[in-house]
Amino acid sequence: MRTDNIDLVIFDCDGVLIDSEVLSMQAWKSVLANYDIALTKQYFIENFLGKSMEHVRSKIEEDFALSLTPSLESEFHTLLFHAFERHLTATSGIIDVLSSLRVPFCVATSSSPERTEKALKSTGLITYFNDRIFTRSLVSRGKPAPDLFLYAANALNCSPRTCLVIEDSEPGLAGAKAAGMRYLHYTGGTHLRNLVEHNEHTITSWDGFTTRFPDLFNTRKKHE
Repeated sequence: MRTDNIDLVIFDCDGVLIDSEVLSMQAWKSVLANYDIALTKQYFIENFLGKSMEHVRSKIEEDFALSLTPSLESEFHTLLFHAFERHLTATSGIIDVLSSLRVPFCVATSSSPERTEKALKSTGLITYFNDRIFTRSLVSRGKPAPDLFLYAANALNCSPRTCLVIEDSEPGLAGAKAAGMRYLHYTGGTHLRNLVEHNEHTITSWDGFTTRFPDLFNTRKKHE
């Protein structure tokens, strides 16, 4: 993979910046268990990971004949936000990465603005992004469509070919490819450990990112 000519790094949020997907899975398990639906980890990864709430809503109705009412969605978010407050952490090493990147970076996530803000505030990461937070609400088509990545690149005046996307989900990776951007598959989140086959695009930790793209980083990290 080429490592030159990168002007913008686009991070996904859940499962990349924050180790949140296990908490999300647990919240969905609790909600669906009330309807005798046993949510497996494999089903969650294949059908919920990296997907918008609209997609999750349609899958639950299609596969389990359960209508995801506003009340059930509210129950899920209440459980999730409570878990965020108690257990959410940034992924290991991400603060050093954000502190030492010498090129612009942003967030492009399938999550809602409310959930994204809550997550980034809970982990203290929001100060690194300011107004460079792009959510599913900004585009008509979510991942795996390229729309959100292209929106972020355009907003920050970068050509797609000079962008590097870092994602944990298949829809996100597909969106990056469709946008004509370079990409890395981050598998360091708890939810993906020992589940993903590695290839040239895979990084299992943030050390893998800094080692592969040393020119994107300042020599000394701010936290050293």
